[in-house]
Amino acid sequence: MNWTDCIILGVLALSVLIGLFRGLVAEVLSLVIWVVAFWATWAFGPIVSAQLAHAITSVPLRTFVSYGICFVLVLILGAIIRFTIRRLIWSSGLSGVDRMFGTVFGFVRGVLIVAVLVFLVGLTGFTKESWWRESTLAPQFQGLASWLGQEVPTSIPASVRNQVHPEALLEKIHPSDMLNHMPNLSTLPRVPMFGSPFTPAASRTASPAPATSVATPPTNN
Repeated sequence: MNWTDCIILGVLALSVLIGLFRGLVAEVLSLVIWVVAFWATWAFGPIVSAQLAHAITSVPLRTFVSYGICFVLVLILGAIIRFTIRRLIWSSGLSGVDRMFGTVFGFVRGVLIVAVLVFLVGLTGFTKESWWRESTLAPQFQGLASWLGQEVPTSIPASVRNQVHPEALLEKIHPSDMLNHMPNLSTLPRVPMFGSPFTPAASRTASPAPATSVATPPTNN
């Protein structure tokens, strides 16, 4: 067991503890509230944005504020409803049963989270690392992760899905192709070094001019 297994156990334990503490009803309501919040944001965000057109002139800022208002209001309203229902459950004496089913829900949620993480790691080159190959718990989630991979939306082209894995791209790269596309270094212009002016190659290879002798004037005796 390595640190990868410890992370998997930590995710499972945290999800189970949250489900035990909050209960099944609160967990299900929380999931429903988040889904409704996203739906309400996209459905009513443009309407709120149109109402704020005179107050906020900046379109990006108005969009951010309007969508944020919808999202936060739904979360606040959902939190109030969830708190009220939890109080009713506690007063009815069914809190023990609710917590027990919440633990089961938390475990199932933790398994799904780990399976998604295993699926995402499978899209990278980390599967060849020792910390992944030596893991004891990661292979136990490979079946569920493979099922999640089959549920990838078919609207995504197959060519794009195949290119997600880095190995699929690396297999198509050949060293010979890279060498053929490299520029010829001999055709590149030469850059002067140390601030010296650039001189053509012909002038550098030309033979130096012969030295001329200077006649000395006669001396008077």
